[in-house]
This record gives sequence, structure tokens and C-alpha cells, in this order.
Amino acid sequence: MRQLLATNNMVTISVVESLLRQAGVIYQVLDQNMSVLEGSIGIIPRRIMVDSDQWERARKLMTDAGLELELTDNVKN
Repeated sequence: MRQLLATNNMVTISVVESLLRQAGVIYQVLDQNMSVLEGSIGIIPRRIMVDSDQWERARKLMTDAGLELELTDNVKN
């Protein structure tokens, strides 16, 4: 699996999950339990991972939906 994005924004997570589900892309949301343990103060972002074989397709879905700035490989440090 390969990381598509990481965010604390629940709306973004919901939209991304919906897009991936509708397109039949295999994905998994990681760190949900850690987010609950830290008291929901938003310190630990949830990561959306996609099957490595479908990463390019998932990335294109996000770009087409206007979410390219949310992608892990577009984050500027």
C-alpha cells in the first residue's frame, strides 16, 4: 500500500473515501484509533493508503476532483 494523503480534515477524508469507493479503488484509512486516543484534538492526521497498483489512478481521481493540494507528494515542508 502507498500513502495517498494525510489529513485531520474529516470532510476531506469523507470526500476522498467516497471518490475511491465509487471508483473501486482499494484503500484503507490508517491512524483512526490513534486519533481517538489522542482525544480528538487533531494532532495525529489520518492517512489514506491505496493499493500500490492503483496509486496513479487514485492520484488522478484526486487531481480531477480538485484535491491535488491534499496529496502527500504535493505537501511542501
